[in-house]
Amino acid sequence: MDGQRPSGAVKKSFEISKWEVAEAWEKVRANRGAPGVDAVSLEAFEADLKDNLYKIWNRMSSGTYFPPPVRAVEIEKPHGKGTRVLGVPAIGDRVAQTVAAARIGAVAEPVFHRDSYGYRPGKHALDAVGVCRERCWKYDWVVDLDVARFFDSVRWDLVIKAVEKHVTLPWVILYVTRWLAAPVQMPGGSVVQRDRGTPQGSAVTPPTQ
Repeated sequence: MDGQRPSGAVKKSFEISKWEVAEAWEKVRANRGAPGVDAVSLEAFEADLKDNLYKIWNRMSSGTYFPPPVRAVEIEKPHGKGTRVLGVPAIGDRVAQTVAAARIGAVAEPVFHRDSYGYRPGKHALDAVGVCRERCWKYDWVVDLDVARFFDSVRWDLVIKAVEKHVTLPWVILYVTRWLAAPVQMPGGSVVQRDRGTPQGSAVTPPTQ
């Protein structure tokens, strides 16, 4: 996976290196996680790793990558407040998403607000707790809010507009658009097409904080 193209090889539509795909796999493997709709586990994916990573690279760099449906998993919300639906992409799709997320993060991370802690490199929930403890001695008020059903209803055009503001790579916009439109396989097995919203839990899902 050295990213070099042999002499005489057909030039790909998009410049995505094999090294990027291999790096993305290492991150996916480190994060662990359950299988997606194809029921392929991390161990099974790794058993044919070279071929699996090559397929992802080949399809992404040629513009022919299409994500499979996302497996929906219901989890209980804290304090008995109902359930939340998380989306579990297939292992290969998580690798592809991580490739794109790395490109997005490289340009978006420097412009994030310093008080944003969700899903950011080098920042953790306990960092936010520490800042809150410090500020509680300076202020006697707090604003607590939540956007109801944000992930279920966020408009795709607004997500794309936000990505386009920072990323000019056509392939990133192309695949983010396809990931947004990927159908969801519900716990009962039915496949649901969507026209808005994005399942929580994927590498390209907007952070919650």
